Amino acid sequence: MHEVDMTKCLLLSMTEWRQLHAPHTPRVNRVHLQVGAFTCVEPAQLVTTWLVAVRGSWLEGAELVIEAVPLVGRCVRCNATYSPDPEQAYRSPCCDQSMEEIVSGRELRIRSVDYVLPDAISSAAGSPAPTSQASASPRETAPSHAPFATAPAL
Repeated sequence: MHEVDMTKCLLLSMTEWRQLHAPHTPRVNRVHLQVGAFTCVEPAQLVTTWLVAVRGSWLEGAELVIEAVPLVGRCVRCNATYSPDPEQAYRSPCCDQSMEEIVSGRELRIRSVDYVLPDAISSAAGSPAPTSQASASPRETAPSHAPFATAPAL
């Protein structure tokens, strides 16, 4: 079950990301993860290992949201993209060529993190805590609801 190892990598990435916000500790609401169909990762098992791994930690209560990325191949003979079928040995339906190029489906990366910095509340009484969405990459940040140019692979 490599979902346990994937969860460990995910937690390491999140810990690195958390260190960027020191001395504040972000309250993470959601971690958005892209999981390709060709990674052999079972999303339900990944969510289960996540829930067990974050219990009692600073990430407890954070939801793991998984975006499934379909497997798409490209035929090197005619350059057409297609959805490879294991029943057809992943061969291209147009030219019957073996799948030589994968366009998508191998992703396993953090797309974004929804979080709040409760320690960074402005001094104005009654002001809500700022909320943001950011990449889990230690070098990336972005404004609320913005996608990230790059996201780390796990």
